[in-house]
Order: sequence, then structure tokens, then C-alpha cells
Amino acid sequence: MKMFSLFGKKDVSEELSKQAPYRIMTDLVPYKLYANRKSSVMMLIKVKNMTSEPLLSSVVIELPKGISFDEMGLANSKEIRIGELAPNEEKEVKADIFSNSGTEKGEYTVVLTAFAHYRDYGHVLNAMKKRSIIEVV
Repeated sequence: MKMFSLFGKKDVSEELSKQAPYRIMTDLVPYKLYANRKSSVMMLIKVKNMTSEPLLSSVVIELPKGISFDEMGLANSKEIRIGELAPNEEKEVKADIFSNSGTEKGEYTVVLTAFAHYRDYGHVLNAMKKRSIIEVV
């Protein structure tokens, strides 16, 4: 990481990898999905930069079998590129989640992973996971 000093940038990778870089909050509208029929909810995801440096950010959402990001039930993971978050800045992203005729009743655990990138989206500096539950009735 000494290369940053050649270009006049300070090396903050040590500082950023020691603390949790984000605060992730989720909300569902409406609050539940319905079993054995087509229904959908919109997941609202708020990501806040908790560091003192701007971060290039993205969120990956992983769904269990039974629910998906499309009505056919094929897409179970999705990456949303947020862009650069300034210190203490919060952005909200949305994702539609669907149930279908094969969805059983119960609680489904959704895994959200927020990534802090450097240079571009191909290089990861730090990551933070959060689990959220979607109820199917």
C-alpha cells in the first residue's frame, strides 16, 4: 500500500479494516409474503458509511430457495452498486422479492453483505454481513 504515497493519497486501509464500515437497516413493504401463490414485497435497504473516509460501496443480497428476485423463481442473488458514500452519508436501495406457487410457509433468512471497495468494484477492502428474516404466511 506504499503506492498510495507516490500519488499523494494516504493509506487508510489499516484504519478501515479494523472497524465496521457500515450500518445496515432493512424494512419490508408489506411485511410478509404469501405461501403457495405469487406475491411480492419490496425490501428497503439503508446503508450508512460509519467511517471518516469516503467508500465505494455495493450490497449483495442472497435469498434462500423458495423466494427469489423474479416471478419465475430463478434469481437468488443480486448485487446493487451504490457508488461512493461520503463519511456519515446514508443511501437507500430497493429490491423486489417474490414468492411463487412452490413457496412454503415459514421464516426465510436473507443474507445482506455490504462491501467497501477500493479503485473499482473488483477490489474489496472490507465487508460486513447482516441477516434479515422474511415471514411467509
